[in-house]
Amino acid sequence: MVDVGAKKPTRRIATAGADVVVSPETLRTVADGAAPKGDVLAAARIAGILGGKKTPDLIPLTHPLPLESLGIDLKIDEGIPGIRIEATAATTARTGVEMEALTAVSVAALTVYDMLKSMEKGIRITNIRLIHKEGGKSGEYREERREKGEGRRREKE
Repeated sequence: MVDVGAKKPTRRIATAGADVVVSPETLRTVADGAAPKGDVLAAARIAGILGGKKTPDLIPLTHPLPLESLGIDLKIDEGIPGIRIEATAATTARTGVEMEALTAVSVAALTVYDMLKSMEKGIRITNIRLIHKEGGKSGEYREERREKGEGRRREKE
């Protein structure tokens, strides 16, 4: 692990995102709350929070952090078609919470897949990315959006 002992604890926030692409028919089933395994969005929200809290157990060499908050937002988006997932993690610590936010959206997306795999085999988990971070030595980062929804990096000057 990287030695962060000399760093000053600061407020750190990170938001990550992911998309789960499904057929319009599967998406309607999710929206209607009629998936065979139950409430897809509720299960994915809880799983994402649990996953984010377990980041140091899942990702080697990450520091265990005292999370102050970890929220998951799942939205049905007919334009994908699919489910947009965002996770925002916050702490006051010596290192950032990007990995917690990224792990949370990944676990939430995998849970959506698991809840729907009996209905559709072609589900795709896409666009896992850091959307925003603030705090720490490197300052603020915010994803820029391109016309087709692809992200690219932008540093604050």
